[in-house]
Amino acid sequence: MKKVFLSLLAASFVAIGVQEVNAQARYRTALGLGIDVGDGPTLVGPQIKHFFDGANAGNAQVLFGDDVTVLGVDYSYNQAIAGTNGLNWYIGVGPQLAFVDRDGSWWYGGRNDDRTYFALRPAAGLEFKIPSAPLAFHFDWKPWWNLTNNSNFEPARFTLGFKFTLK
Repeated sequence: MKKVFLSLLAASFVAIGVQEVNAQARYRTALGLGIDVGDGPTLVGPQIKHFFDGANAGNAQVLFGDDVTVLGVDYSYNQAIAGTNGLNWYIGVGPQLAFVDRDGSWWYGGRNDDRTYFALRPAAGLEFKIPSAPLAFHFDWKPWWNLTNNSNFEPARFTLGFKFTLK
């Protein structure tokens, strides 16, 4: 009898854990559009977010702007906000490569100055998954910490994302 009780208790904890994971990750994968704004150029491009489990996710994006292409991946830790339906907070960080093509135009003083930049980008934000639709939106603060070519830190960068969620 004791073994049956302990087995039922263990099964209950597993079921509760699975429900908690499902409550935090309302989708498994999402495809969408990312918009990176702030000081400097505005960047726009496709992105994909994938949950590895209930709280841990990866995000990849390719962003395009005037004379720049950015490739980036991020890890994020995601948690539901208690008392809300579909609203999560997240924190994360990831490497980014920016390819700048300065083609010798007047804007760059006639110089042909192509460069590749390596940066780390921490992120802190909110994501809302519409409970009754396969749509999610996010807004975050995502500063740019350039580690190459005269290293600098740009705190005034933010991203917006509009995603179609897949199961």
